[in-house]
Amino acid sequence: MQIRPVTFRQACAFVLALHRHNKPPRGHKFSIGVEVDGVLVGVAMVGRPVARAFDDGLTAEINRTCTDGHRNANSKLYGASIRACKAMGYQRVITYTQADECGASLRGAGFVRIKDLVPRLSWADSSVKLKGIRDPIGNGGVGRTLWEVSFGGNTSPSP
Repeated sequence: MQIRPVTFRQACAFVLALHRHNKPPRGHKFSIGVEVDGVLVGVAMVGRPVARAFDDGLTAEINRTCTDGHRNANSKLYGASIRACKAMGYQRVITYTQADECGASLRGAGFVRIKDLVPRLSWADSSVKLKGIRDPIGNGGVGRTLWEVSFGGNTSPSP
């Protein structure tokens, strides 16, 4: 398995084709791919934290990972994303999983489970203005788990 840079467009197309419950994010800081024999088998998309409380300029969020099922591809993507974020000067990397996901790839990459979040409605449910872009399937009503890797420095506690 080889780590490769991928464009936002390539990563979005991969997620759109293979992710089991999420659409591609609307933007990113960078994306990383993993290839086997020259074939893309997974992507990670890293961006600003979705939660405003974490968007301090020193925290990055792995907004999406997606693989075709290749063994250890997800762990390799998480590890490469963490190393890239650290090299760029970020002090913390966060990500979320659905509550029923075990997080083995995250623990293998050094993430620590921070807290479980109760299910809530979609972020757009209360916005009439954004009604047209709502995902009809969405992820409302799904519990989540917050994970974190810190590199030291002054990281604020989780809200």
